[in-house]
Amino acid sequence: MEPIIFIVGDSLEKKRIDTIIQKNIPNKSRNYIQSLINNNYVKVDNKLINKCSLKLKSKQKIEVQFPEEKSLEIKPEKIKLNIVYEDDYLAIINKPSNMTVHPALNNYSGTLVNAILYNFSSLSNIDSDPIRPGIVHRLDKNTSGLIIIAKVNDVHEKLVEMFKEKKINKTYLAICKGNFKENTFRLETLIGRDPHERKRMAVVETNGKIAISNFKVIDEVSNFSLLKVNIETGRTHQIRAHLKFLNHPILGDDIYGSTSKILGRQMLHAYILKFTHPITNENLSFLGELPDDFSKTLKTLNLKLNNKEILGDDYE
Repeated sequence: MEPIIFIVGDSLEKKRIDTIIQKNIPNKSRNYIQSLINNNYVKVDNKLINKCSLKLKSKQKIEVQFPEEKSLEIKPEKIKLNIVYEDDYLAIINKPSNMTVHPALNNYSGTLVNAILYNFSSLSNIDSDPIRPGIVHRLDKNTSGLIIIAKVNDVHEKLVEMFKEKKINKTYLAICKGNFKENTFRLETLIGRDPHERKRMAVVETNGKIAISNFKVIDEVSNFSLLKVNIETGRTHQIRAHLKFLNHPILGDDIYGSTSKILGRQMLHAYILKFTHPITNENLSFLGELPDDFSKTLKTLNLKLNNKEILGDDYE
């Protein structure tokens, strides 16, 4: 793709460079544009820029280059997956931590997409972006747990609509720092980009999107709690940002809390998925087995996982 060159207009003076580029190239996502900046594909007045928060002046020249199209050829890779459920229309995967859901600039290998391209002969392809076949929703790289994969386009579209209409119930487990005064509580806020750190999301007063999380304390010990979390919305880093806002960051979260010398990732696991099958109308419920590091952390902290309390009448 040929480079795109434009001049910063008066109305965009003092705006961030990633915001300015997105307004001039609206068919590219903000994440994609930030990846271009971070990987030296953007120049301002003929000088390479790799700071997304840089604010520009009117009349400055921006040149945006693009990686070669061949870099977008995502190859199947023989990666073993924990397939919890599969039929002709969809599949449920228990994703491990340390696995990115879909490729991004300069990271086209080892992702869930590479794995599902190898493991499934059919995947939906309604997204114009070729790097997300079958991907209906996402989990953070270091969040483990259940994720839905669509095999055909009409099911993909139905699942997306079900997420919008809150007809897919997702339950997470989180081990966080500190103890809570209340056993159950609901948090409804706006979440947007952290104005001080572009890699983070934060609870904001303006320029954010509604985010709703419901919390229940399953067990607690001194300085640590095990939470059940049901989310009504699916904002980026929603649970992590909400618990940071409450001053109870998830254990091991190096972005919203602090780095752990023992844990390599945040202790957040997508534990339960419940929804009605978009084709068969069957009521489906899945429980994602805990990964070893999560189970070990529960044991080390002496936190008890009570499935009957989590699953209620569905527990057997």
